[in-house]
Amino acid sequence: MEYTLIGHPHTRAMRVMWMLEEVGQPYTLIPAKPHQEAVVSRYPVGKVPALVVGETVLTDSAAICTYLADRFEAMTLTAGTVERGQQDAHLQFILDELDGTLWQASKHKFVLPPELRVEGVHATAHHEWKRGVKELERRLGDQPFLMGEAFTVPDLIAAHCLVWAISAKFDVESDLVMAYGKRCRSRPAFKAARARGAEEIGKITS
Repeated sequence: MEYTLIGHPHTRAMRVMWMLEEVGQPYTLIPAKPHQEAVVSRYPVGKVPALVVGETVLTDSAAICTYLADRFEAMTLTAGTVERGQQDAHLQFILDELDGTLWQASKHKFVLPPELRVEGVHATAHHEWKRGVKELERRLGDQPFLMGEAFTVPDLIAAHCLVWAISAKFDVESDLVMAYGKRCRSRPAFKAARARGAEEIGKITS
């Protein structure tokens, strides 16, 4: 089966691109931005990414990556085990404390209409981000990845958040976490996804 992924590479769609490369699955990329017709025609909310699987549209990057991990038995622990519970707890932490913080800051910087933006949100977001990075550092400890030696879905989402943070000028005040992000981004699948994204963006701008 070839999947169709809808979402611009500069959005959370990059997570799914990376995941598809990790599991070695071909896919067609429709590099649409949020609320463009290619998105809302399949997902009326207008958010990206969306993954078309047969007649079904899956949404939310973390849910899509988890589906692909389970489907291809890669980058995940077995459902129903304590280890899988730990993995899912790491993922929820990342979504709440890292992804959620970055998204909140983004909304009040350029997503929401100007009259709804609250300037003070940015100071709060930076404070929350620093706390999240410290907790990520604690969870990693002396392990290469959150679940030990195995690179799993939470690592992929966390690594993407770190890329997002750097572009959004959020400091990562931890050498350990910076090294972790670099380790995740050194994976061939990430490099392949990034190259594919650059190629697609080039087509749009040329």
